Amino acid sequence: MTVVPMLVVNGDRLDRSLYQLAEIGKLPNKGVSRVAFSTEDLLARQLVRSWMVEAGMNVRIDAAGNIVGRYAGWRAGAALATGSHIDTVPVAGRYDGCLGVLAGIEMVRVLNENNVRLNHPIEVIVFTDEERSVIGSKAMAGEVKEEPEYYARLDGTPIHPCLEKIGGNWAKIATAKRDRSDIAAFVELHVEQGGVLEHLGKPIGLVEGIVGQYRFAVSIIGRMNHAGTTPMDMRKDALVAAAQMVLAVNKIAVETPGEQVATVGYLNVSPNATNTVPGKVDLRIDLRDLSQAHLEELIWRMKEEFRAIAAATGTEFTLRETLHILPTLSAPPIKDVIQQVCKRLNLDYACLPSRAGHDAQEIGRITDTGMIFVPSQHGISHSEDEYTSPDECTQGANVLLQTFLELDKVYPF
Repeated sequence: MTVVPMLVVNGDRLDRSLYQLAEIGKLPNKGVSRVAFSTEDLLARQLVRSWMVEAGMNVRIDAAGNIVGRYAGWRAGAALATGSHIDTVPVAGRYDGCLGVLAGIEMVRVLNENNVRLNHPIEVIVFTDEERSVIGSKAMAGEVKEEPEYYARLDGTPIHPCLEKIGGNWAKIATAKRDRSDIAAFVELHVEQGGVLEHLGKPIGLVEGIVGQYRFAVSIIGRMNHAGTTPMDMRKDALVAAAQMVLAVNKIAVETPGEQVATVGYLNVSPNATNTVPGKVDLRIDLRDLSQAHLEELIWRMKEEFRAIAAATGTEFTLRETLHILPTLSAPPIKDVIQQVCKRLNLDYACLPSRAGHDAQEIGRITDTGMIFVPSQHGISHSEDEYTSPDECTQGANVLLQTFLELDKVYPF
Protein backbone atom coordinates (compact mmCIF):
# COMPACT_ATOMS: atom_id res chain seq x y z
CA MET A 1 0.00 0.00 0.00
CA THR A 2 1.46 3.36 -1.05
CA VAL A 3 1.39 6.06 1.60
CA VAL A 4 0.72 9.45 0.06
CA PRO A 5 2.68 12.15 1.94
CA MET A 6 0.71 15.07 3.34
CA LEU A 7 1.03 18.19 1.23
CA VAL A 8 2.80 21.11 2.88
CA VAL A 9 3.62 24.60 1.67
CA ASN A 10 7.15 25.75 0.93
CA GLY A 11 7.71 28.13 3.86
CA ASP A 12 10.96 29.52 2.49
CA ARG A 13 9.32 30.36 -0.82
CA LEU A 14 6.37 31.99 0.95
CA ASP A 15 8.77 34.11 2.99
CA ARG A 16 10.68 35.12 -0.16
CA SER A 17 7.42 36.12 -1.82
CA LEU A 18 6.51 38.32 1.16
CA TYR A 19 9.97 39.91 1.01
CA GLN A 20 9.86 40.49 -2.76
CA LEU A 21 6.42 42.07 -2.63
CA ALA A 22 7.53 44.33 0.23
CA GLU A 23 10.34 45.68 -1.97
CA ILE A 24 7.66 47.48 -4.01
CA GLY A 25 6.89 50.65 -2.10
CA LYS A 26 9.64 50.00 0.43
CA LEU A 27 10.25 52.88 2.86
CA PRO A 28 13.67 53.82 4.36
CA ASN A 29 12.74 52.43 7.80
CA LYS A 30 11.71 48.93 6.54
CA GLY A 31 8.04 49.89 6.18
CA VAL A 32 5.94 49.75 3.02
CA SER A 33 3.76 52.37 1.29
CA ARG A 34 1.55 51.00 -1.46
CA VAL A 35 -1.67 52.98 -1.41
CA ALA A 36 -4.38 51.71 -3.75
CA PHE A 37 -4.15 52.95 -7.37
CA SER A 38 -0.63 54.34 -6.84
CA THR A 39 2.28 53.47 -9.12
CA GLU A 40 3.54 51.11 -6.43
CA ASP A 41 0.16 49.38 -6.24
CA LEU A 42 0.14 48.86 -10.01
CA LEU A 43 3.64 47.35 -9.94
CA ALA A 44 2.70 45.04 -7.08
CA ARG A 45 -0.43 43.90 -8.92
CA GLN A 46 1.66 43.07 -12.00
CA LEU A 47 4.06 40.99 -9.89
CA VAL A 48 1.31 39.07 -8.11
CA ARG A 49 -0.50 38.45 -11.38
CA SER A 50 2.68 36.97 -12.88
CA TRP A 51 3.04 34.65 -9.87
CA MET A 52 -0.55 33.46 -10.35
CA VAL A 53 0.13 32.61 -13.99
CA GLU A 54 3.36 30.78 -13.08
CA ALA A 55 1.42 28.78 -10.48
CA GLY A 56 -0.94 27.48 -13.18
CA MET A 57 -3.86 29.85 -12.78
CA ASN A 58 -5.93 31.59 -15.42
CA VAL A 59 -6.14 35.26 -14.42
CA ARG A 60 -8.77 37.89 -15.10
CA ILE A 61 -9.55 41.36 -13.77
CA ASP A 62 -13.19 42.19 -13.08
CA ALA A 63 -14.89 45.57 -13.40
CA ALA A 64 -13.99 46.47 -9.80
CA GLY A 65 -10.30 45.86 -10.51
CA ASN A 66 -10.17 42.65 -8.48
CA ILE A 67 -7.52 40.22 -9.70
CA VAL A 68 -9.04 36.73 -9.84
CA GLY A 69 -6.66 33.79 -10.34
CA ARG A 70 -8.47 30.50 -11.04
CA TYR A 71 -6.91 27.05 -10.73
CA ALA A 72 -9.17 24.61 -12.52
CA GLY A 73 -10.78 21.73 -10.66
CA TRP A 74 -11.88 18.36 -11.92
CA ARG A 75 -15.38 19.75 -12.16
CA ALA A 76 -16.62 23.11 -13.36
CA GLY A 77 -18.83 25.22 -11.13
CA ALA A 78 -18.56 27.02 -7.81
CA ALA A 79 -15.03 27.66 -6.58
CA LEU A 80 -13.43 27.46 -3.19
CA ALA A 81 -11.92 30.93 -2.84
CA THR A 82 -9.29 32.65 -0.75
CA GLY A 83 -7.41 35.94 -0.93
CA SER A 84 -7.09 39.37 0.61
CA HIS A 85 -5.50 42.65 -0.47
CA ILE A 86 -2.04 44.01 -1.30
CA ASP A 87 -2.76 47.75 -1.01
CA THR A 88 -1.55 49.36 2.22
CA VAL A 89 -2.08 52.32 4.49
CA PRO A 90 0.48 55.10 3.87
CA VAL A 91 2.97 53.58 6.34
CA ALA A 92 2.51 49.85 6.67
CA GLY A 93 4.25 46.53 7.24
CA ARG A 94 4.63 43.61 4.84
CA TYR A 95 2.02 41.19 6.23
CA ASP A 96 -1.41 42.86 6.48
CA GLY A 97 -3.44 41.51 3.55
CA CYS A 98 -0.38 40.33 1.66
CA LEU A 99 -0.01 37.11 3.65
CA GLY A 100 -3.53 36.04 2.68
CA VAL A 101 -2.89 36.60 -1.02
CA LEU A 102 0.56 35.03 -1.12
CA ALA A 103 -0.43 32.04 1.02
CA GLY A 104 -3.22 31.39 -1.47
CA ILE A 105 -0.76 31.50 -4.36
CA GLU A 106 1.65 29.26 -2.45
CA MET A 107 -1.16 26.75 -1.84
CA VAL A 108 -1.86 26.58 -5.58
CA ARG A 109 1.86 26.29 -6.35
CA VAL A 110 2.07 23.20 -4.15
CA LEU A 111 -1.01 21.62 -5.71
CA ASN A 112 0.24 22.34 -9.22
CA GLU A 113 3.74 20.99 -8.50
CA ASN A 114 2.24 17.77 -7.17
CA ASN A 115 -0.27 17.45 -10.04
CA VAL A 116 -3.14 17.70 -7.60
CA ARG A 117 -6.49 19.18 -8.50
CA LEU A 118 -9.52 19.41 -6.27
CA ASN A 119 -13.03 18.70 -7.45
CA HIS A 120 -13.74 22.42 -7.00
CA PRO A 121 -11.83 25.10 -8.84
CA ILE A 122 -9.74 27.28 -6.55
CA GLU A 123 -9.77 31.06 -6.80
CA VAL A 124 -7.17 33.38 -5.29
CA ILE A 125 -8.47 36.94 -5.23
CA VAL A 126 -6.66 40.25 -4.80
CA PHE A 127 -9.36 42.68 -3.70
CA THR A 128 -9.19 46.33 -4.71
CA ASP A 129 -8.59 49.13 -2.18
CA GLU A 130 -9.35 47.27 1.05
CA GLU A 131 -7.67 49.88 3.19
CA ARG A 132 -9.99 52.73 2.30
CA SER A 133 -13.15 52.02 0.30
CA VAL A 134 -13.28 48.18 0.29
CA ILE A 135 -14.71 48.69 -3.20
CA GLY A 136 -13.39 45.37 -4.53
CA SER A 137 -15.09 43.05 -2.08
CA LYS A 138 -18.15 45.30 -1.86
CA ALA A 139 -18.56 45.07 -5.63
CA MET A 140 -18.23 41.30 -5.50
CA ALA A 141 -20.95 41.25 -2.83
CA GLY A 142 -23.17 43.63 -4.83
CA GLU A 143 -22.93 46.29 -2.12
CA VAL A 144 -21.35 49.21 -4.03
CA LYS A 145 -23.12 52.54 -3.69
CA GLU A 146 -24.43 54.02 -6.93
CA GLU A 147 -22.91 57.46 -6.29
CA PRO A 148 -19.35 57.49 -7.71
CA GLU A 149 -18.42 60.53 -5.59
CA TYR A 150 -18.62 58.30 -2.50
CA TYR A 151 -15.48 56.51 -3.77
CA ALA A 152 -13.48 59.58 -4.79
CA ARG A 153 -9.94 59.66 -3.41
CA LEU A 154 -9.01 61.98 -0.56
CA ASP A 155 -7.39 64.36 -3.05
CA GLY A 156 -10.64 64.52 -5.02
CA THR A 157 -9.61 62.17 -7.83
CA PRO A 158 -12.76 60.43 -9.19
CA ILE A 159 -13.05 56.65 -8.99
CA HIS A 160 -13.46 56.23 -12.78
CA PRO A 161 -9.82 56.84 -13.79
CA CYS A 162 -8.57 54.96 -10.73
CA LEU A 163 -10.37 51.79 -11.77
CA GLU A 164 -9.32 52.24 -15.38
CA LYS A 165 -5.65 52.31 -14.31
CA ILE A 166 -5.94 48.81 -12.88
CA GLY A 167 -8.16 47.33 -15.60
CA GLY A 168 -11.55 47.98 -13.99
CA ASN A 169 -14.58 49.87 -15.29
CA TRP A 170 -16.94 51.89 -13.10
CA ALA A 171 -19.69 51.85 -15.72
CA LYS A 172 -19.75 48.04 -15.60
CA ILE A 173 -19.02 47.57 -11.89
CA ALA A 174 -22.29 45.72 -11.34
CA THR A 175 -20.86 42.85 -13.41
CA ALA A 176 -18.32 42.15 -10.64
CA LYS A 177 -21.10 40.75 -8.44
CA ARG A 178 -20.79 37.07 -7.56
CA ASP A 179 -23.04 34.67 -5.68
CA ARG A 180 -23.05 31.23 -4.08
CA SER A 181 -23.23 29.56 -7.48
CA ASP A 182 -19.82 31.15 -8.25
CA ILE A 183 -18.14 30.84 -4.83
CA ALA A 184 -19.06 27.85 -2.66
CA ALA A 185 -16.96 29.08 0.29
CA PHE A 186 -14.35 31.72 1.06
CA VAL A 187 -11.54 31.45 3.64
CA GLU A 188 -9.15 34.32 4.36
CA LEU A 189 -5.81 33.92 6.12
CA HIS A 190 -4.72 37.11 7.88
CA VAL A 191 -2.41 38.37 10.57
CA GLU A 192 -4.38 39.03 13.73
CA GLN A 193 -3.51 42.76 13.97
CA GLY A 194 -3.95 42.43 17.73
CA GLY A 195 -2.15 40.87 20.66
CA VAL A 196 -4.55 38.14 21.81
CA LEU A 197 -2.84 35.14 20.19
CA GLU A 198 0.61 36.23 21.34
CA HIS A 199 -0.74 36.81 24.87
CA LEU A 200 -2.31 33.34 24.93
CA GLY A 201 0.68 31.67 23.30
CA LYS A 202 -1.49 30.23 20.51
CA PRO A 203 -0.17 29.92 16.93
CA ILE A 204 -3.60 29.90 15.22
CA GLY A 205 -6.73 31.95 15.66
CA LEU A 206 -10.06 30.40 14.68
CA VAL A 207 -12.14 33.45 13.87
CA GLU A 208 -15.73 33.27 15.13
CA GLY A 209 -16.81 36.20 13.01
CA ILE A 210 -16.04 39.76 12.01
CA VAL A 211 -17.60 42.37 14.21
CA GLY A 212 -20.22 44.83 13.13
CA GLN A 213 -19.31 48.50 13.43
CA TYR A 214 -21.13 51.70 14.17
CA ARG A 215 -19.54 55.12 14.06
CA PHE A 216 -21.23 58.28 15.28
CA ALA A 217 -20.44 61.97 15.07
CA VAL A 218 -21.65 63.81 18.17
CA SER A 219 -21.88 67.58 18.57
CA ILE A 220 -22.44 69.02 22.05
CA ILE A 221 -23.68 72.63 22.18
CA GLY A 222 -23.23 74.69 25.33
CA ARG A 223 -22.71 78.40 25.79
CA MET A 224 -19.35 80.02 25.22
CA ASN A 225 -18.52 82.47 28.01
CA HIS A 226 -15.76 84.11 30.03
CA ALA A 227 -13.85 81.63 32.20
CA GLY A 228 -13.27 84.15 34.97
CA THR A 229 -16.61 85.92 35.25
CA THR A 230 -19.06 83.03 34.74
CA PRO A 231 -20.03 81.34 38.05
CA MET A 232 -19.90 77.55 38.05
CA ASP A 233 -23.64 77.18 38.57
CA MET A 234 -24.39 79.44 35.60
CA ARG A 235 -22.30 77.59 33.04
CA LYS A 236 -23.32 75.47 30.09
CA ASP A 237 -19.92 73.90 29.54
CA ALA A 238 -19.88 71.74 26.43
CA LEU A 239 -16.55 70.16 27.36
CA VAL A 240 -17.79 69.08 30.79
CA ALA A 241 -20.73 67.40 29.06
CA ALA A 242 -18.42 65.84 26.47
CA ALA A 243 -16.09 64.51 29.16
CA GLN A 244 -19.00 62.82 30.89
CA MET A 245 -20.15 61.33 27.58
CA VAL A 246 -16.67 59.91 26.92
CA LEU A 247 -16.72 58.27 30.33
CA ALA A 248 -20.26 57.01 29.72
CA VAL A 249 -19.22 55.32 26.46
CA ASN A 250 -16.32 53.62 28.23
CA LYS A 251 -18.47 52.60 31.22
CA ILE A 252 -21.13 51.02 29.01
CA ALA A 253 -18.50 48.96 27.17
CA VAL A 254 -16.72 47.88 30.37
CA GLU A 255 -19.73 47.08 32.54
CA THR A 256 -22.07 45.46 30.00
CA PRO A 257 -21.55 41.67 29.78
CA GLY A 258 -19.99 40.70 26.46
CA GLU A 259 -16.89 41.35 24.35
CA GLN A 260 -17.90 44.67 22.80
CA VAL A 261 -15.42 47.51 22.41
CA ALA A 262 -16.22 51.24 22.35
CA THR A 263 -13.85 54.11 21.67
CA VAL A 264 -13.94 57.89 21.54
CA GLY A 265 -10.85 58.68 19.50
CA TYR A 266 -11.61 62.15 18.20
CA LEU A 267 -12.36 65.35 20.11
CA ASN A 268 -12.53 68.93 18.85
CA VAL A 269 -13.15 71.75 21.34
CA SER A 270 -14.36 75.20 20.32
CA PRO A 271 -13.07 77.82 20.78
CA ASN A 272 -10.26 75.83 22.47
CA ALA A 273 -9.03 78.77 24.55
CA THR A 274 -7.76 78.56 28.13
CA ASN A 275 -9.81 81.48 29.41
CA THR A 276 -13.10 80.60 27.69
CA VAL A 277 -15.86 78.21 28.73
CA PRO A 278 -16.17 75.83 25.75
CA GLY A 279 -19.28 76.44 23.68
CA LYS A 280 -19.11 73.44 21.39
CA VAL A 281 -17.41 70.04 21.29
CA ASP A 282 -17.40 67.53 18.44
CA LEU A 283 -16.49 63.93 19.19
CA ARG A 284 -16.54 60.64 17.29
CA ILE A 285 -17.53 57.22 18.63
CA ASP A 286 -16.50 53.79 17.32
CA LEU A 287 -18.56 50.83 18.58
CA ARG A 288 -17.98 47.16 17.64
CA ASP A 289 -19.43 43.75 18.50
CA LEU A 290 -20.26 40.41 16.87
CA SER A 291 -23.98 40.71 17.67
CA GLN A 292 -26.12 43.25 15.82
CA ALA A 293 -28.83 42.98 18.50
CA HIS A 294 -26.28 43.65 21.22
CA LEU A 295 -24.94 46.65 19.33
CA GLU A 296 -28.43 48.11 19.12
CA GLU A 297 -28.90 47.61 22.86
CA LEU A 298 -25.61 49.40 23.60
CA ILE A 299 -26.59 52.30 21.36
CA TRP A 300 -29.93 52.65 23.15
CA ARG A 301 -28.14 52.77 26.52
CA MET A 302 -25.63 55.29 25.18
CA LYS A 303 -28.36 57.62 23.96
CA GLU A 304 -30.16 57.43 27.32
CA GLU A 305 -26.92 58.34 29.12
CA PHE A 306 -26.31 61.25 26.75
CA ARG A 307 -29.79 62.65 27.31
CA ALA A 308 -29.29 62.57 31.07
CA ILE A 309 -25.87 64.24 30.78
CA ALA A 310 -27.22 66.99 28.52
CA ALA A 311 -30.08 67.69 30.92
CA ALA A 312 -27.75 67.86 33.93
CA THR A 313 -25.26 70.19 32.21
CA GLY A 314 -27.73 72.47 30.43
CA THR A 315 -26.35 71.49 27.05
CA GLU A 316 -27.81 70.05 23.87
CA PHE A 317 -26.40 67.39 21.58
CA THR A 318 -26.90 65.87 18.15
CA LEU A 319 -25.85 62.34 17.23
CA ARG A 320 -25.36 61.35 13.60
CA GLU A 321 -24.55 57.85 12.34
CA THR A 322 -21.58 57.97 9.94
CA LEU A 323 -20.91 54.25 9.44
CA HIS A 324 -22.82 51.02 9.87
CA ILE A 325 -21.36 47.64 8.90
CA LEU A 326 -23.27 44.49 9.76
CA PRO A 327 -21.41 41.68 11.56
CA THR A 328 -20.44 38.59 9.57
CA LEU A 329 -20.35 35.30 11.46
CA SER A 330 -18.07 32.50 10.30
CA ALA A 331 -19.90 29.55 8.77
CA PRO A 332 -20.04 26.55 11.15
CA PRO A 333 -18.85 24.02 8.50
CA ILE A 334 -15.74 26.12 7.84
CA LYS A 335 -15.02 26.62 11.54
CA ASP A 336 -15.39 22.88 12.13
CA VAL A 337 -12.93 22.04 9.36
CA ILE A 338 -10.33 24.58 10.55
CA GLN A 339 -10.63 23.16 14.07
CA GLN A 340 -10.15 19.59 12.82
CA VAL A 341 -7.14 20.63 10.72
CA CYS A 342 -5.48 22.36 13.68
CA LYS A 343 -5.91 19.23 15.80
CA ARG A 344 -4.49 17.01 13.06
CA LEU A 345 -1.48 19.33 12.64
CA ASN A 346 -1.00 19.53 16.43
CA LEU A 347 -1.40 23.29 16.34
CA ASP A 348 -3.00 24.88 19.38
CA TYR A 349 -5.66 27.46 18.58
CA ALA A 350 -7.89 30.06 20.19
CA CYS A 351 -11.40 31.07 19.15
CA LEU A 352 -11.71 34.84 18.87
CA PRO A 353 -13.57 37.53 16.95
CA SER A 354 -11.99 39.80 14.39
CA ARG A 355 -12.45 43.36 15.58
CA ALA A 356 -10.94 44.74 12.39
CA GLY A 357 -12.78 44.74 9.09
CA HIS A 358 -11.69 42.43 6.24
CA ASP A 359 -12.72 41.56 2.71
CA ALA A 360 -14.17 38.32 4.11
CA GLN A 361 -16.78 40.43 5.89
CA GLU A 362 -18.22 41.58 2.58
CA ILE A 363 -17.91 38.20 0.85
CA GLY A 364 -19.86 36.76 3.78
CA ARG A 365 -22.93 38.56 2.40
CA ILE A 366 -23.03 36.14 -0.56
CA THR A 367 -21.51 32.85 0.63
CA ASP A 368 -20.05 30.94 3.58
CA THR A 369 -16.89 32.52 4.94
CA GLY A 370 -14.26 31.81 7.56
CA MET A 371 -10.95 33.29 8.68
CA ILE A 372 -7.66 31.98 10.02
CA PHE A 373 -5.46 34.27 12.11
CA VAL A 374 -1.75 34.03 12.87
CA PRO A 375 -0.10 36.11 15.62
CA SER A 376 1.11 39.69 15.27
CA GLN A 377 4.17 40.45 17.39
CA HIS A 378 3.19 42.84 20.21
CA GLY A 379 -0.20 43.19 18.48
CA ILE A 380 1.26 45.78 16.08
CA SER A 381 -0.26 46.39 12.65
CA HIS A 382 -0.60 49.30 10.21
CA SER A 383 2.98 50.10 11.16
CA GLU A 384 6.47 49.50 9.82
CA ASP A 385 7.05 47.45 13.01
CA GLU A 386 4.40 44.88 12.02
CA TYR A 387 5.91 41.38 12.25
CA THR A 388 4.80 37.77 12.03
CA SER A 389 7.58 35.17 12.01
CA PRO A 390 8.22 32.95 8.95
CA ASP A 391 7.26 29.87 11.00
CA GLU A 392 3.94 31.47 11.99
CA CYS A 393 3.21 32.44 8.38
CA THR A 394 4.03 28.90 7.25
CA GLN A 395 1.80 27.35 9.91
CA GLY A 396 -1.10 29.56 8.83
CA ALA A 397 -0.56 28.70 5.16
CA ASN A 398 -0.49 24.98 5.95
CA VAL A 399 -3.76 25.30 7.86
CA LEU A 400 -5.21 27.08 4.82
CA LEU A 401 -4.01 24.33 2.45
CA GLN A 402 -5.36 21.50 4.57
CA THR A 403 -8.61 23.39 5.11
CA PHE A 404 -9.14 23.60 1.34
CA LEU A 405 -8.45 19.89 0.92
CA GLU A 406 -11.14 19.14 3.49
CA LEU A 407 -13.65 21.73 2.29
CA ASP A 408 -13.48 20.09 -1.13
CA LYS A 409 -15.26 17.12 0.50
CA VAL A 410 -17.74 19.24 2.47
CA TYR A 411 -19.23 21.61 -0.09
CA PRO A 412 -21.37 20.53 -3.05
CA PHE A 413 -20.11 21.22 -6.55
